Amino acid sequence: MNPDPATRSAPGLEAIHDFGAKLRQPSLRPAVLEYVQWRRQLRAARAAGAAAPPMPPLGPASINLDLTTACNYACDHCIDWDALNLPLRHQDDELRDSLREMARRGLRSVILIGGGEPTMHRGFCDMVRFLKQELGVQLAVVSNGSRNQRIAEVAHLFERGDWVRLSLDAGSDEVFQAMHNPKGQGIDLQQICASAALIKDQGPEMQLGFSFVITWKGALRDSTAVVENLHEMEQATALASRHGFDYISFKPFLNRAEEGAEVMDPGTAQASSAAVVAAIETGLAAARKHENASFRVIASTNLQVFLQGRWQDYTVQPRECHMQWLRQVVSPLGVYNCPAHRGVYKARVGGAAAWAGGGSEASAGTARLLDEFDASQECAEVTCLYHPVNHLLEGLIDSDEDLDQAFPRGAEGQDSFL
Repeated sequence: MNPDPATRSAPGLEAIHDFGAKLRQPSLRPAVLEYVQWRRQLRAARAAGAAAPPMPPLGPASINLDLTTACNYACDHCIDWDALNLPLRHQDDELRDSLREMARRGLRSVILIGGGEPTMHRGFCDMVRFLKQELGVQLAVVSNGSRNQRIAEVAHLFERGDWVRLSLDAGSDEVFQAMHNPKGQGIDLQQICASAALIKDQGPEMQLGFSFVITWKGALRDSTAVVENLHEMEQATALASRHGFDYISFKPFLNRAEEGAEVMDPGTAQASSAAVVAAIETGLAAARKHENASFRVIASTNLQVFLQGRWQDYTVQPRECHMQWLRQVVSPLGVYNCPAHRGVYKARVGGAAAWAGGGSEASAGTARLLDEFDASQECAEVTCLYHPVNHLLEGLIDSDEDLDQAFPRGAEGQDSFL
């Protein structure tokens, strides 16, 4: 019989996905301990029929910030297909007020992502300046690479620990064009990789990544066939290494369940077949031959558990998702409790400006979701990156052990991206 998933060891987590270690850093640990103490006191009060303790003035330590829903691609494998190019906009003053409030409450890192393509936002460069120069947070950008010049314009502000990752998913321009369907002239894979050097020239301390979502024959997004690319894993790795990227990151294709959550469904498109697993493992082995002192190959946690046949272990969540207090998505559609539930109404913390004006709407919305959002049910199909750390936090809350012993202080130096 398999042991309880909460007690099983993580499958060789990459440091970027070892969230338990990140939360032990002296810069993040006090907020975690304050949250755990509050949840302990809340459960004890409810059990005794006593008044609930007040919510601590905490906010997320890390957010995904969707600057826009606009995108100049029509990617066949896009997980946010239904949320693209909507007539919704952030109000700049409200967004900045929200970010200042979150920073006051402990915000440490921001990932500019989508939704849409962040560099399409007319205020992209100004927002980077605001986040780095006024708020001083760690910063990352996930981009399709079509406007690398805009990132290069502000890349001198990026520091050690910051990163830019380009979603490219191919080793040849033929597959790149078929997968991404870019709108506009002169957008090709070689040009994107060549222009990525501009980013590194201006921001030599930051990390530049090449993202590769692995797709296979028969994969579908809704009823649309997705272009296969797994045969180009090594070719893409060689391309990334040749153009000065610091790493290439491989992850498996995800889809959306009927209720909207991001899910891994290897049963579709023959992804559970031994042949597909073997092909991916062969591609990874070939890719790793290109590793050296300045270039890494990263297999995401989702990919690792998929290859190990353990992906369903990561769908077993505690009732309370504790990471929704520490990690949120701020989008023109609203504030959501998790990137896997971006745009899903029942995961909505509040409106796009929920953290503005003192953050009372967002605080109340997060507390409400902690009580009402049953992750053991709502995330029962989600292969969750936060599975190990959610069980870690649940164990701390459910225990009466001294927190200094149960959750010892770690070393500073890891990033704060959650």
